[in-house]
Amino acid sequence: MSIYNTLNEQQKEGVFTTEGPVLILAGAGSGKTRVITHRIAYLIEEKGINPWNIMAITFTNKAAGEMKERIDNLVGFGSEHIWVSTFHSSCVKILRRYIDRIGYDSNFTIYDVDDMKNVMKDVCKQLNIDTKNLKEKTILSYISSAKNEYISPERFMREANDFHSKQIADAYVEYQKQLKKNNALDFDDLLVKTVELFNNCPEVLESYQNRLQYIMVDEYQDTNTVQFMIISQLAAKHRNLCVVGDDDQSIYKFRGANIKNILNFEKVFEDTKVIKLEQNYRSTSNILNAANAVIRNNYGRKDKTLWTDKGEGDKIGLNLFESGYEEADFIARDIAKNVQAGECSYNSNACLYRTNAQSRVIEERLVALNIPYKLVGGVNFYQRKEIKDMLCYLKTVDNGRDDLAVKRIINVPKRGIGLTSIDKIQQYADFGGISFFDACMEADNIPGLGRTLNKINEFVNTIRVTRSIIRDGGSLKEAIEYIIAETGYIKELEKEDTDEARDRISNVEELVSKLVDYETGTDEPTLSEFLEEVALVADIDSVDGNSDYVVLMTIHSAKGLEFPNVYLCGMEDGLFPSYMSINSEDPTDVEEERRLCYVAITRAMNKLAISLAKMRIVRGESQYNKPSRFLNEIPTELLGKEQKASNNTKSSGISGFGVKNSSGFGRDVSRLSSSPLNTTKRGMSARELLTSNVFDKTKEIKTSGALEYEVGDSVKHMKFGIGKVLSIENAGRDYEVLVNFETAGQKRMFASFAKLKKV
Repeated sequence: MSIYNTLNEQQKEGVFTTEGPVLILAGAGSGKTRVITHRIAYLIEEKGINPWNIMAITFTNKAAGEMKERIDNLVGFGSEHIWVSTFHSSCVKILRRYIDRIGYDSNFTIYDVDDMKNVMKDVCKQLNIDTKNLKEKTILSYISSAKNEYISPERFMREANDFHSKQIADAYVEYQKQLKKNNALDFDDLLVKTVELFNNCPEVLESYQNRLQYIMVDEYQDTNTVQFMIISQLAAKHRNLCVVGDDDQSIYKFRGANIKNILNFEKVFEDTKVIKLEQNYRSTSNILNAANAVIRNNYGRKDKTLWTDKGEGDKIGLNLFESGYEEADFIARDIAKNVQAGECSYNSNACLYRTNAQSRVIEERLVALNIPYKLVGGVNFYQRKEIKDMLCYLKTVDNGRDDLAVKRIINVPKRGIGLTSIDKIQQYADFGGISFFDACMEADNIPGLGRTLNKINEFVNTIRVTRSIIRDGGSLKEAIEYIIAETGYIKELEKEDTDEARDRISNVEELVSKLVDYETGTDEPTLSEFLEEVALVADIDSVDGNSDYVVLMTIHSAKGLEFPNVYLCGMEDGLFPSYMSINSEDPTDVEEERRLCYVAITRAMNKLAISLAKMRIVRGESQYNKPSRFLNEIPTELLGKEQKASNNTKSSGISGFGVKNSSGFGRDVSRLSSSPLNTTKRGMSARELLTSNVFDKTKEIKTSGALEYEVGDSVKHMKFGIGKVLSIENAGRDYEVLVNFETAGQKRMFASFAKLKKV
């Protein structure tokens, strides 16, 4: 039987339409990766296209790896020649070969977020920028946004029209100078420099155009302006460009993603063939109908409706709680009970939330019940101190021009090289216009180093010998083991004799194992490529579907994944959608939040439990929110009904209430309820419950008379200090006050709790 017989009619159309521009609008769970892989197989087997003339681009290493594996299974011999990788990896591959054409060495370093922050700290000191008023993180955010739009430092400088933007422009210019000096690129530069290379060297662009005759881009809705430019440049000659994406899942505006790339694709590329994939193979119809109902409220979208033949499935659970703590306790107990009953394994469950801060109480309850879990978005393995130290040694071996890496490890472990000596080396480097490491190699010529000179020479010798190990054919494993032995790094940790030190030793050993895995799995391993691979790894790449643990992650991190059971928590206005989007003057901000809700709902395969709390602690303050406006967009008939709390269930001692559904998912929420709902509320639909006074957040709040301040007044808060009142809203029995504090930023609070004093 032909491999194409397993595809539905729309999928076949996407596979067989190979010439010219093609836009495949692929709804969540509609088999888009299947279409891309079969399309590649069809190009090779039926159209006779050479594998090396085909390119497939996606956004994560995990997605690229899965795509490669599927293509290998379909195509077999020759599949290794197909260009399948992420945008950033593709750009690194191009730049390693040709970046010398635009003034860099090919062994450039890729800076991660911590490296970027450290460079910006130095820049701010140099430019006397007050980082209390203009934080390094804020400056880097502006720079990243500029790069995503292909705005150069010079253009940014020309368009700066106030003191604030001129400071950022100065920092942008100096930041790029420092990166160039260190022969380093940040993540955005990988894209920007590729466009710059293509613009300045048309012969290089033409060579890639000739090779890459058929280009496919996955998750096209997530592309930014620079990525659009790269794809447009590569596809300009043959115009065989197929992009696959879903505008309803465009959720990375904060990273620079431009939804107009997919919405306006037909306008940019004439004669585009548009194909819709609307059959979903992941979720039940109740889940899909809820997602369709929510996303239908967006205006900026292409019309499509997901459907499935999997059947209705269970109703969607809707659970209301008095506090965020009770919400977390319910989630943990419900997972434990379902696993103990044999209904699922731990890894069948995912808990999704809008912000990372929501994970803490959930983690506490999982730990208390001895439930294994993995937190996605926590401290990345490669961001741990001991790993960063080892990587900086390897970076110095690979690229001696990276001053940041050299300075980090010149006295790690402590070898008696203090800040005074480091400053003298830096002054010598600045005077001679050389790198910090080159200055270290000339330490004999630097006056005033005294006894430190021998320590510096020992450090330099360690790097030189490591380089010679690699140059003379030694393995990367031998190189890193030499560094560990010569520096005494692990011996220093062993002296500490603590659990933390032992964990750090294990992490270093794990890095050595990672190096071995890389070497054994690569035909021609190089240190540069290993460092590149490490630099481009994402949190989501660490999710292992074979391990039995509950996954905790933000909704942003969950895109592209699926789970049998999903707990979607914190469905409250102010949290989801966020206050920032609700108060934004740009209506598309709430639309992006709605797309995020659509993504969250469509992660669920079989069962979905939505929860919200009347009160939760946010930044140490009690915050009372209304139910999320997105809940009101879900049809009542898709939600489970509230049921009577069991009088035989022993109370947990926590005052609260909940809604459980008849499907069994999210049942026994009454275990948390020491005081059941009033009998008049029993049998109500979830919609009626949401709109009733059961969730009246103001019923216990009392306020006396009018406020002593009004919009525009300056007020003082005990914790946040002085701020300006931006808005005051009557919330029934209290006032919601929005204040912009000088140091803490915007805060929304109830007047009776905030106790603001007019200044």
